[in-house]
Amino acid sequence: MLGVFSSSIVTPPDELVAAGSRTPSPKITAEALVNRFIKIDSSAVSIQINDHVQLAYTHMDESASLPRSFAVKDEIFCLFEGSLDNLGSLRQQYGLAKSANEVVLMIEAYKALRDRAPYPPSHVVGHLQGNFAFIVFDKSTSTMFVATDQFGKVPLYWGITADGYVAFANDANLLKGACGKSLASFPQGCFFSTTVGELRSYENPKNKITAVPATEEEIWGAKFMVEGGAVLAATE
Repeated sequence: MLGVFSSSIVTPPDELVAAGSRTPSPKITAEALVNRFIKIDSSAVSIQINDHVQLAYTHMDESASLPRSFAVKDEIFCLFEGSLDNLGSLRQQYGLAKSANEVVLMIEAYKALRDRAPYPPSHVVGHLQGNFAFIVFDKSTSTMFVATDQFGKVPLYWGITADGYVAFANDANLLKGACGKSLASFPQGCFFSTTVGELRSYENPKNKITAVPATEEEIWGAKFMVEGGAVLAATE
């Protein structure tokens, strides 16, 4: 799955900007990145939401236990990869039908977060049990919400394209060719919300997250760590 967001939606993280500046490397634009993604699989689906946001996904090489899904409701768009162990109890919590899958649930969970402010985002993600990564975009408020599970079973990466878009994808090689060294593994057990304005750990929401410069040999420009915790390293 792939999501690209212009700087008018998401301010590029300083850590990724700095990583790209330390070791300049080839990049391509967000449009070229999306086109490259679509060319990989002719059945790929691309959704242009507005001039600043584009989402895309494919079922190619999809794991049967970690499916990818897409849904939109009330101008809330969501890409979800993975599965939730407690989907049944969460359906009851949010008043959903038994047929509701993970991506539908995530939209409802986001709506609860948005409409019940100041409901903490860490509570919403912290209640999810399973292996997952998701990208949510609320067109009505121009809000983005991204998170991964605490074990990093579903990989997610983020980087900055040549024209300053922030890109998220489950394919490291796809972003490597687009973002150069302005690239990192999205840290497990964390979320990024444009409402909050920064990367945070939902397991330890009060602990600050800092970036550690990666070595020249690594494809990453930086690694993230939660203060008081272990380095959240990228895995290949």
